Amino acid sequence: MSNAQHPIYEKLASLAITLPPLAAPAAAYVPYVQTGKLIFLSGHLAKKEGKVIVGQLGKNVSTEEGKAAARLVAIDLMGTLHAALGTVGKDLSHVTRIVKVVSLVNSTSDFTEQHLVTNGASELLGEVFGSAVGAHARSAFGVAQIPMGACVEIEMIAEIA
Repeated sequence: MSNAQHPIYEKLASLAITLPPLAAPAAAYVPYVQTGKLIFLSGHLAKKEGKVIVGQLGKNVSTEEGKAAARLVAIDLMGTLHAALGTVGKDLSHVTRIVKVVSLVNSTSDFTEQHLVTNGASELLGEVFGSAVGAHARSAFGVAQIPMGACVEIEMIAEIA
């Protein structure tokens, strides 16, 4: 079965999602590290059409806008995961579990809906991978600032076969 025929890739196509290529790191780190069956993905900033989505939740970014930004981050994370798996002759069909998602939400001190913002990523991962693989442990933090002024940054750990 080619990856285009696998249900994960069919789901991405049905959602009109094209996975982006692996982006070059913006600082002194690598986009992912694989150790054994785990792949750790570095934090990915919210971007739209290659530009960082800047702003702060509770100030100039709404919860719904933050949720949409988190969804875009999940697409970038899946793109990085796809690229990482490609280096070892595999693809997203080899993901056995999205283990953990850690979300940093650029927030004012009184903003308390980081969990709702992060749902943008969690819901998409569940939709694409299905509940058995896509349901994950998660942390969502409100932070005072994120690099480049991004509104959301998310990192992820995935297990592969």
